[in-house]
Amino acid sequence: MAKAKIIYSCTECGASEPKWQGQCPSCLAWNTLVESIEETATSNRYANKFEGLAQSSALQKISSIKAADIARQPTGISEFDRVLGGGLVEGGVVLIGGDPGIGKSTLLLQVLCHLGKSSQAIYVSGEESPQQIAMRAKRLGLDASEVELLAEINLEKILATLQAHKPNIAVIDSIQTVYSEALQSAPGSVAQVRECSAQLTRLAKQLGITVILVGHVTKEGTLAGPRVLEHIVDTVLYFEGDQNSAFRLIRAFKNRFGAVNELGVFAMTEHGLREVANPSALFLSHHEGQVAGSCITVTMEGTRPLLIEIQALVDESHAPNAKRLATGLEQNRLAMLLAVLNRHAGIPCFDQDVFINAVGGVKIAEPAVDLAVLLSIVSSLKNKPLDSKLIVFGEVGLAGEVRPVQGGQMRLKEAAKLGFTKAIVPKANAPKAKIIGLEVIAVERLEQALSQLRNS
Repeated sequence: MAKAKIIYSCTECGASEPKWQGQCPSCLAWNTLVESIEETATSNRYANKFEGLAQSSALQKISSIKAADIARQPTGISEFDRVLGGGLVEGGVVLIGGDPGIGKSTLLLQVLCHLGKSSQAIYVSGEESPQQIAMRAKRLGLDASEVELLAEINLEKILATLQAHKPNIAVIDSIQTVYSEALQSAPGSVAQVRECSAQLTRLAKQLGITVILVGHVTKEGTLAGPRVLEHIVDTVLYFEGDQNSAFRLIRAFKNRFGAVNELGVFAMTEHGLREVANPSALFLSHHEGQVAGSCITVTMEGTRPLLIEIQALVDESHAPNAKRLATGLEQNRLAMLLAVLNRHAGIPCFDQDVFINAVGGVKIAEPAVDLAVLLSIVSSLKNKPLDSKLIVFGEVGLAGEVRPVQGGQMRLKEAAKLGFTKAIVPKANAPKAKIIGLEVIAVERLEQALSQLRNS
């Protein structure tokens, strides 16, 4: 038998190189070449299985295709349905990743137990034994009597089982443990993950099976395996949260059937994951009195407005270089905002250590929190608390202007609903009609917002 040839495959683009390099010559990504075995040409054993799918392909004019709403199947967990865009889609492929032990298998077992009452559901386990899964279902108090279990990692046997039973939904836990006999590589390699996910996706589209793939993540927090895995599937979800905390977040990063960046909030309990009715309460601290350096803002997670507390601590620096640390926000943007504060408001912080924290462990990517960050910094620096019923949002430009943000009306209505009585917002986001119980202060520049702080 000929010795297997070693090659190096890029996890980003899938290109192969004969020797290891620090940078992939094809996509120019750094440190993405991993060792694998070169696959020899083999007969296409899947050709007969999908022959009908190939013969049915035909050219169509887009104008002749009747557009219709995609039917959704609710999972029984409204927060999960929100992230999916309303529910599961027939023939859709969902990839869900997250740290070990964060609750991926628990959530999917809860979903299958609910869906199994009205449709056929199969749980394919490549990591846990049937006894372990049965013990988990018993511990969580789930009725798993209608859920069918297959403990298998061989792709050909999994495909044969799905073709024979044609379930409505199938969970593959996890895609990194599945291997195909057509390839020589070990399970979890770039070639195996790419081939197995492609075959499962093809079968899902052919038979109309909803397939959920569980994926491992790397130490950087990204999905392990080739990047093409995320391009193959229809929806990519990430589980976020600290294992030491009871709260879990599910975020959609790709969704062909719904909006991206939707957020689902859960609490881990002894009976599994439970939905959080008021997510904003997670990200607000409950101080007994007013505290300097605390400012409440409203951020948009997909279509949902969330109230989040921004905390700042500004203290005199005793080192040659002052520290700049941001948790939950982009650190480079913090440095930029401090420069704007110095230039346009005359408040220097070059000799101060500045620490920023978004309460609750949420990660904020949008610039709508700029104004709240600056007000919390000034509040801490001057040791002057902000009004506990004040809400602030707005993007701050390099010229010191306060720019409008998307969904301003939704943010204000959410704040008013939760009892806030005062808001500092960009002038372009000021509501045309008065919101009952909410005083809105519209500002155009950073200096105007800081003057409101001094007057409060």
